[in-house]
Amino acid sequence: METMTAVTAAPEKKHVKTGEFIAYLVAVFFYTNMTGMVGAYRNSYLVDVLKITENQASLFNVLVSVIPFILNIFIVMYIDGRRVGKNGKFRPLVLLAAIPTGVFLVLSFWTPKALTGTLLMIYIVTVAVAWAVSTNFGNQINSMAVVLTPHLKERDTVMSFRGIVSAVGNSASLVIVLVIAIFIKDTGMQYILSAALCGVVGIFSMLLGVKMTRERIVYDNEKKNPVEGFFDVIKNKYAWTIIVSEFLKSFRNIANFMGVFLAAALLGSSSKFLLFGLPTGIGTAVGMLVINFLLKKFNSKVLYIASGIYSVIINVAAFATGYMYFKNGGTSLQILFIVFLFLIGLQFGASNLLPSMFQADVLEDLELKTGKRLDASLPFVVGIGTMISGTIASALAPKILYGSNSICGYVQGLEDGTAQSFETKVWMLFFYTIFHGLMMFLAGVPFFFYKLTGKTKEDIHNAVLESRKQYNAQSAEKQQ
Repeated sequence: METMTAVTAAPEKKHVKTGEFIAYLVAVFFYTNMTGMVGAYRNSYLVDVLKITENQASLFNVLVSVIPFILNIFIVMYIDGRRVGKNGKFRPLVLLAAIPTGVFLVLSFWTPKALTGTLLMIYIVTVAVAWAVSTNFGNQINSMAVVLTPHLKERDTVMSFRGIVSAVGNSASLVIVLVIAIFIKDTGMQYILSAALCGVVGIFSMLLGVKMTRERIVYDNEKKNPVEGFFDVIKNKYAWTIIVSEFLKSFRNIANFMGVFLAAALLGSSSKFLLFGLPTGIGTAVGMLVINFLLKKFNSKVLYIASGIYSVIINVAAFATGYMYFKNGGTSLQILFIVFLFLIGLQFGASNLLPSMFQADVLEDLELKTGKRLDASLPFVVGIGTMISGTIASALAPKILYGSNSICGYVQGLEDGTAQSFETKVWMLFFYTIFHGLMMFLAGVPFFFYKLTGKTKEDIHNAVLESRKQYNAQSAEKQQ
C-alpha cells in the first residue's frame, strides 16, 4: 500500500483546466462505449449467433465471473502496492490497458467457425477472461476522477460529469449497431463490425485523452503488506453499507440479461436495442443532472433511498404498459413503454452516480483512520459481494430465459423476435421491470444506517487534507 502524502497544489483552488477536463471525458466516453458493446450484445451473440445451450451459457457466466475475480485479487494487490512514478498511479495502467481492451473487444464477437463443443467453450471463456483482465486495468480511468484534484467540490463535479458521460457512452454502441444493421442484415456481422469500430476509436481516444490529463493527488513509495488493506476495509462500518447494498443490487443482472431479448420481442430485432438503451441512457444522464441539483438540498443518503422507492413505482408502471402492449398491440403503447424506459433511466442516474461518491467518501474515512489510500482495495472488497450475487444471477439468467425447463420459454434464433409467445414476452418483461425495481429498492435499505454525509463528510475531508500537510512537513524535515 501507499501512504498518502501532500497534494501537488493547494486544495483551496480549482485545478483541472477545461481542455484537460474535456480530454478526460472523451476518453471515458469511448472507453465506456467499448464496455457497453460487450454489456449490451455479448449475451445475444452467444445465444442467438453461436446458439450455445442454456447450460453452456450458465457455465460461461459463472466462469467469467469467478475466474476474473480470482485474478483480480492479484491485480488489486499490484495496483495498491505498486511504486508510483511521476506519471501518477492510474494513468500508466489505463495507457497499458487501452490496446488489449480494444483487441479483446473485437475477439469477443469473433469466433473461428471450426470450433464446436468443448473447444468453443474454452475459446469464448478465454477471450472473456482476457477481456475482464483488460478492463480491470482499463477501469482505472474511472479512479482517475478522484485524484485529478484535491478540491472537494471540483472532485464531485468531475465525478458527476464522468458518470453522465459514461451513461451516454454506454449507449453509443447501440447507435453503431443500428446504423450498421441498415446495410448488413447478418446479426453476427453486425456485431463484429460494430466491435471493430468501437475498439479502434476507443484505443485512440483513451491513449490521447489520458495523455492529456494529470494526477494531482500523489503518493509516497513506501511499500506495505497489501493484504492489510483488505482488513482495513472490512473493519470500516461505512464500507459495509456499500458492500451490502451492492450485493443486493447485483441481482439485477437477471434483469439486465433480458434487455436485448426483450427489445427483439417488442421491436422485432436485437439491432433495435437502441430504442431500449438510448432512452434509458438519456434518462440516466438527465437523472445525474437532477441528482446534482438535488444534492444542494438533500444529502446523498436520502436521495439514494428515495431513488429505490421511485424505482419500484416506475418499474411497476412500465410493466403494466408493456403488458397491455403485448396483449392489445398499438403504436401508442409501444411509444409509452419507451417513455417509461426514460423514466426508469432517471433512477439509474442515482444508482450509477451516488455509489461512486459514497466510495470516494469512504476512501477518505479509511485514509484518515489508517493513513493509507486504498483506491483498489475498497472496490475489490465491495466486489466480493457483487461477484457472489452477480455470479448467482448470471448463472440463473440463461436458465430463466430459455431451455426446456425455463420460466420464460424464449426460442433462440428467430429472425422476427415478435414471434415469441405472449407468455414469454410477459415473463421477460416481469424480470426486466418489476424484478429490477425490487432489487434497486433493496439496495437502498442499508443506507438507512449510513452516517457519512453532510458535516461529518466535510469534517473528514478537511481532516484528511490537514493530515496530508502534516505528513508532508514531516517528510520534508527528514529529508533536510
